[in-house]
Amino acid sequence: MATAMFLFTQSPTQACTGISLTAKDGSPVLARTIEWGGSELNSQYVVVPRNYQQQMFTSKGEGMSFTTRYGYVGLAVEQKEFVAEGINEAGLSAGLFYFPGYGKYEEYEAQNKDTSISDLQLVSWMLGNFSTVDEVKEAMKTIHVVAIDPRASTVHWRIADTSGREVVLEIINGEPRFYENPIGVLTNSPGFEWQLTNLNNYVNLFPGSAKVKQMGKATIAPFGAGSGFLGMPGDVTPPSRFVRAAFYKASAPQYDSAQQTVMQCFQILNNFDIPIGIEFSSTETPTDIPSATQWTSATDIRNRTIYYRTMYNSTIRCIDLKEIDFGKVKYQAIPLDQSKEQPVERIKIQ
Repeated sequence: MATAMFLFTQSPTQACTGISLTAKDGSPVLARTIEWGGSELNSQYVVVPRNYQQQMFTSKGEGMSFTTRYGYVGLAVEQKEFVAEGINEAGLSAGLFYFPGYGKYEEYEAQNKDTSISDLQLVSWMLGNFSTVDEVKEAMKTIHVVAIDPRASTVHWRIADTSGREVVLEIINGEPRFYENPIGVLTNSPGFEWQLTNLNNYVNLFPGSAKVKQMGKATIAPFGAGSGFLGMPGDVTPPSRFVRAAFYKASAPQYDSAQQTVMQCFQILNNFDIPIGIEFSSTETPTDIPSATQWTSATDIRNRTIYYRTMYNSTIRCIDLKEIDFGKVKYQAIPLDQSKEQPVERIKIQ
């Protein structure tokens, strides 16, 4: 596992953008992208049954183990054990977002082996054991989160439940810190509190178009629609993506149903796809993948469904947890794409 994680220390792109929207009927939907520009992440969806024995790992070998209280479905990266996003049958949603250069976990200590969990397996632990944000917060007092590989980036987490409550977890100097998320947006570094403060730099932005003004004898007018957002940062750095996501979300109309809101999330996150190549210098050769945005997902918490599309296939696929008997289903890990080629529908003209 540590060998696999070493790949994550070499990548030029460590990016994720997350948003959440709520339908008029009160259904919360969480969506996100996951980026990796260095290589394909070999992503899979995993189905984990109830009462399944899960083994956690550390940089020194095995850590704690536990038996799942809840079944869940997760989207895993690089290895099936590394669930980056998922939802359980009780409606708890959790996901990790890269947090390079910030945060610091506890150092692994042998005497804490039975209560130690690697950062990249914390989502699995949450989904397997808890149904609410408060349960997660309380249980975090009993475990030690350590790095699976000290060379790799740290991460922070987004956690939400059926009430619509959403929090961000960051581990600073070995201590878990939870932040209520009032705007439903998360990207990467710097820390979440800094990202919220940085929004004050864009207090002048507003949806719609700027008004025509007189400047002396000259009349100045916007070139087109949307000039109220003139000055919004357009680069792919985490602070800029945070600002764009916050304003796109805040200006988005509220739809009636969760299904409509899921589709709305995918449309908004289309704006955060990172094309391969822009994160490389002119002397480097981009890797042979079609996009740095490897997949995008949306989770309808209330209806227990998770949707995804990938860089290979933009068709939206759905897994309905209500159709799974987590007391009988077998553990399974399946590639997100059976074919790594975008299907094209040919239209025949009569």
